[in-house]
Amino acid sequence: MTLIEVAQIYTDLVKAEKEIPETENHAKDQINALRTKYHELLMVKMKEQGIEFSDRFDAMNKAFEIIQKEKVARGGQNQPVRVG
Repeated sequence: MTLIEVAQIYTDLVKAEKEIPETENHAKDQINALRTKYHELLMVKMKEQGIEFSDRFDAMNKAFEIIQKEKVARGGQNQPVRVG
């Protein structure tokens, strides 16, 4: 997977987690586990690409920046980056 693909999946998971009601503990736990997995993969990919980040929050913010820049590069389309 590319950095952009990982960043897209990660940012989608962050957004999805915010949409799940607090009463849905099992769903939140599942999304959180996936988000954690992709966050770790994101940081590995960022390091491989020479992208520096100060902490996990900085890495998260940079993931959103990467996706925003990719959307602009594709002509401002507001569609997710294709994976696979």
